[in-house]
Amino acid sequence: MIRAVLTDIEGTTTPISFVRDVLFPYARARIACYVAEHADDAPVAEQLAAVGALEGGTLTPAQAGAVLGRWIDEDRKATPLKALQGMIWAQGYADGTLVGPVYADVPEYLERWKRDGRRLYVYSSGSIAAQRLIFGHSGAGDLTPLFSGYFDTTTGPKRETASYRRIAERIALPAAEILFLSDLGAELDAASMAGMHTCQLVRDEQAVPAEAHRQARDFSQVMVD
Repeated sequence: MIRAVLTDIEGTTTPISFVRDVLFPYARARIACYVAEHADDAPVAEQLAAVGALEGGTLTPAQAGAVLGRWIDEDRKATPLKALQGMIWAQGYADGTLVGPVYADVPEYLERWKRDGRRLYVYSSGSIAAQRLIFGHSGAGDLTPLFSGYFDTTTGPKRETASYRRIAERIALPAAEILFLSDLGAELDAASMAGMHTCQLVRDEQAVPAEAHRQARDFSQVMVD
């Protein structure tokens, strides 16, 4: 029996192009100025210290801004970068410049699964703050009340089995009662090794079919029973 659904975002609930073609360029264009302007703010200062630690020393705001820009170009999954991007995106969502797109089937089936008594969770490489922003400012309205919790890289890498074991422990359910949805085979492999059920979303030609897992074109084809 599936008692919880754990979902990825990119390629699963939201087009990959939104993150790649909208969110990343939006943050890339603003991150150096944002760091310079807010370097003394405690939340930003904390993340800049973490950037310096990863680079092996203390950085000036200008140096940190350059490093962060390079990390965006490299698509680094560094936690301080994700946190700072989330702060920048928050401004864009607040002023209406950014709106989180979700596939048309997503709100209907999230609501259905929630109504049927299943708990819903998100696990994405984007920060928890960024996850809340996408679903809180989606084109279908505020979807955050549907979710019971969020997980990001602070839990662990998405391609490591231990990360999924931690999630099962934190939501206090056996892994065998959790269904993980993603478009990436390597993530599904890790979740399966942890004992979770899996389903690959193959929404477009960018998805590489992972034959070891059940597949669905959209949420209407996902089996939760």
